[in-house]
Amino acid sequence: MMTNFGEMETCLLRMKAFYASLRPSEQKVADYILEHPEEVIHLSVTELSNRTGVSDAAIIKFCQRIGYKGYQELKIYLAKELVSPMMEIYGEVAPDDDIKTVKEKIFQINSQALQDTRRLLDDEGLEQAVQAIAEASKVNIYGVGASGFVALDAQLKLLRIGIQATSFCDSHVQTYLAALLSSGDVAIAISDSGNTKDVVRALSVAKERGARTVCITSSPDSAISKVADIKLYTAATESIFRSGAIASRLAQLSVIDVLFIGVALKRYDCSLENLARTREAAADLKY
Repeated sequence: MMTNFGEMETCLLRMKAFYASLRPSEQKVADYILEHPEEVIHLSVTELSNRTGVSDAAIIKFCQRIGYKGYQELKIYLAKELVSPMMEIYGEVAPDDDIKTVKEKIFQINSQALQDTRRLLDDEGLEQAVQAIAEASKVNIYGVGASGFVALDAQLKLLRIGIQATSFCDSHVQTYLAALLSSGDVAIAISDSGNTKDVVRALSVAKERGARTVCITSSPDSAISKVADIKLYTAATESIFRSGAIASRLAQLSVIDVLFIGVALKRYDCSLENLARTREAAADLKY
């Protein structure tokens, strides 16, 4: 059963997160539930089977695949989620949208991604990651593309409070750095899909060297989740008109901010001193 995936009530989010890794029959079940959630909470497993053309046994396996004991438990948590429905999304950006409509849709989708990520993030996982980073001799952060910029942001934040953090977007350098880690170090890998080969490779090397491994991803059943000791999940849906990974990047940055503040509080006096020293050092660089 899936663990460390935030609140159990995030039933619809779980289906979306696992969707790409589901079998075709399981995707049929997920599609039906996502399209008819209010109807499903009143259906027996046999009735859902008749509507989807998927066997009772396959439906139960689907429920277990996304983290529930069975169909009945999934319905219980689905009903709880529907009592407090998620914020309405006004749709994806369309080619004929004017700039006002684009503005409303982008802000709404980004806001939804942040709220969903808040619900998904596991507090115990966050605390474990904060503790590991605060105690680490070295911290490596891996990411490419849009996630690479998030990795660089994490590096700069941690450096300012005295954490020896290193991030390179070059996949070869990431692997070199990972090979130099050891027990007592931490490696953080950021990948929305969770299946970016270069990032997964670097994290795997870090794990082999004995480092504590952390992943930030929206895909709980991905390759990176299988490697990481600590899993932090985000929720963001991208589309062809938002290929810049806007919502996923904002969700990732928010997770980094939580980790940064958590580590700063854990090392409070040291963090304040280091922030003051770096601020003073850069004071004459501004007009």
